Amino acid sequence: MTGAEEARDQSGRPPGGEDARERITPGGLLEAIRHRRSFKLPELSPEPIDPSLIDRMLEAANWAPSHGKTEPWRFVVFTGDARGTLGEALGEAYRAVTPAEKFTEPALVATRDRVWKAPVWIALGVEPDPARVEWEELIAFGCAVMNLQLMACALGLGCKWTSASTAVHPLVAETVGFGGGIALKGFLYVGRPVVEWPAGERSPIGEKVCWAGERRP
Repeated sequence: MTGAEEARDQSGRPPGGEDARERITPGGLLEAIRHRRSFKLPELSPEPIDPSLIDRMLEAANWAPSHGKTEPWRFVVFTGDARGTLGEALGEAYRAVTPAEKFTEPALVATRDRVWKAPVWIALGVEPDPARVEWEELIAFGCAVMNLQLMACALGLGCKWTSASTAVHPLVAETVGFGGGIALKGFLYVGRPVVEWPAGERSPIGEKVCWAGERRP
């Protein structure tokens, strides 16, 4: 059974109501959110991962909220030899954005070959509905990418959203097939960690919140 099938009942709707509240506890949800981390490429194995895990990540992304139900997120998944095409595009983007006095052949090769360090690269695109406020569409897209990351971490996979100038360059957008209103916002690379899962740290939420009314128990 696929992740999509698991997430739906016979009516075609995602599970909800009392059953969902029994399965998803507040403590478990908070722990999953706290567990999310970003991984550097050297911290991941280049070995292939089961495509069904990527399917589950994409299904999670598809359940992000969007104003007007526009669902503006768009994804292209690169695996196997297809990463070579992506790598060539990234290399050309490096050549295009780098001043001549700073350009080096080793940096070009490193930019081009980094795609082989993670088994999966997901192009992250947003296609805003022109009838909607653009920032609302961007926030919806960001929620979808966050869902991708949360599901990846829940599956024991490491990932990171990379949005360097080469990763969003028009040459790369053309290579991944984005155009006609779809904006490339970078890539999420995914793989199995080869390091211990890193600990996280945040400053207290109380330092970032003010209560305008009386705080009641």
